Parts: sequence; C-alpha cells; structure tokens
Amino acid sequence: MTQTFQNHRRFYPLFHFFLVPVAFAAFVVSIWNTSETTDYTHVSISFLFFLVLVTAYTARTSALKAQDRAIRAEMSLRYFILSGKMIPAELRMGQIVALRFASDAEVIALTERAAKDQLSAKQIKQEITNWKGDYNRV
Repeated sequence: MTQTFQNHRRFYPLFHFFLVPVAFAAFVVSIWNTSETTDYTHVSISFLFFLVLVTAYTARTSALKAQDRAIRAEMSLRYFILSGKMIPAELRMGQIVALRFASDAEVIALTERAAKDQLSAKQIKQEITNWKGDYNRV
C-alpha cells in the first residue's frame, strides 16, 4: 500500500493491540481484587502488572528514541547533500521526523519554511505534495 498523510501512522499490533490492553486490563482487575482483599499476594500481583506496564512503555519509548536519532542523522545528511548546508538548528525533533516524508524536490524549501515559521509536524506533513513513504519505522 502506498503511504500517504492519511495512512502513514503505524501500529505494532503485538504491542498496541495485545500487550498494552491485556496488561492494563490485568492491572485494573488486580487493583480491584486488592481493594476487595488487601492480601500481600494481591498487592504483589498489582505491583507486578504495574511493572509490566512501565517496562512496556520504557521499551517502546527507548525504541522510538533510537529511531528518532537515526532519522535525525538521515535527514541531516539528506539536507546537507541537497543544499550543501547544515540542517537548521532551530528545528525540533518532531519537525525533522515529519520532514522525512518530503520528496527531495521539496525538502529544502519545506525545511527552511518549517524553521522560519515553526510549523508543527502535522502542518509539515500536510504541506507535502509528493509523499515519500517510510515503510521501516514501527
């Protein structure tokens, strides 16, 4: 499927549709059980499900930060190759991530406009006319 602004968001089904909902539901049920009987076992189970949620969140955000670093390096190199200049320092990470969807023909002008007008990531993506899909990020 060709990626566009409308369908570019990606979900990792095992994480988004299984691990988080099941762990959250189990955490809520364990809290409810703990409120019914304040037994050490129930408190321990609640704490363990809380740790599962924290671990899942930490793992996901760590992976996204690593991908963001790779995207920053890729976009800095791409911008330098196309323009001969360093990517504007005032760009935020979200803006740089959004700019990766722009084609080579429009990335220079859009980058400079994003830096000058402080466009949001959503505004940058909406400005792109020739979408360059990113099929590797999860």
